[in-house]
Amino acid sequence: MTQNRTPRDLVSREKTARAVYVPPTSLPDPTPEPGVVFRWIATHVLGQADPTNVSRKMREGWEPVKAVDHPELMITGNAQTGNVEIGGLMLCKNSTEKVAAMKDYYDGQAQNQMDSVDNHFMRNNDPRMPLFSDRKSTTSRGSGFGTGSK
Repeated sequence: MTQNRTPRDLVSREKTARAVYVPPTSLPDPTPEPGVVFRWIATHVLGQADPTNVSRKMREGWEPVKAVDHPELMITGNAQTGNVEIGGLMLCKNSTEKVAAMKDYYDGQAQNQMDSVDNHFMRNNDPRMPLFSDRKSTTSRGSGFGTGSK
């Protein structure tokens, strides 16, 4: 009772591309520009204006992005300033060099704090009762175990 059938791997159906759903982000991404970093800066927190944060970011070199410069965002912009603003956040831009310099500065600050904590902790170290003891463990296979010999 052999039947003349073609193997399944020889019969292929056309692959149909499935639609993949990606939920929209709350904040749109502007078109990337070389040498420019974009960041959303808080202008309002819990419905209250936060001019201190905006002022500090402006002094760090962040510049507001105008809605007319990025029509792909499909935002009309703030009626008074023309800046891109959504839900208490304002889109700003800065150069990659300045952002890298700020990152290096804050990474150095964090490393200095960690070094200070480590030094303070190790200052309390006593050789009679070390805070850290270098424990080493080794594994070895026993000879003759499981071979049945006594």
